[in-house]
Amino acid sequence: MLKASNMKILKPIPFLMILTLFACKTNPLPTVTDVNVERYMGTWYEIASFQTTFQKGCECTKAEYKLSQDKSFIEVFNSCIKKGKPSNILGKAFPVEGSGNAKLKVQFFWPFKGDYYIIDLAPDYSYAMVGHPNRDYLWILCRNPVMEDSVFQKLVLKAKALGFDTSKLLLTVQKCDSIK
Repeated sequence: MLKASNMKILKPIPFLMILTLFACKTNPLPTVTDVNVERYMGTWYEIASFQTTFQKGCECTKAEYKLSQDKSFIEVFNSCIKKGKPSNILGKAFPVEGSGNAKLKVQFFWPFKGDYYIIDLAPDYSYAMVGHPNRDYLWILCRNPVMEDSVFQKLVLKAKALGFDTSKLLLTVQKCDSIK
């Protein structure tokens, strides 16, 4: 049973939850202006990320995007090597109307969809940075398994300026020459 003295501790919790929700809504995550979906298709290697539970132990992580035949969605094939064995998942992504294709809703398990915001993109589509508006998820992607350090550092600085806790960013092992 809660004592009156414990109530002092519990009262601020709803206030903090409301404050956090308000802060997230007043500080939206900006995206790039426009994404050419067809140019974005293809293979992207994960250079670094905020590791999610389903990515723990993954190496050689990559995402392959392909426009569906009727162009109504994007096929998403995420793969990695986990404990020496291939691990993958197939999903779908849907561009959010009015976002210039910079915001996607990604679905791996029906009916759940997650936000995928393209927050930086090289003019030649050689690298991208993707995040979630709550700033709990971040991915730095490249068309090659290796990214120039100067580009990586620029993206990390931008992520930090956008409110991401970049101390959680983990480099992805991409030494996968023998793995096809």
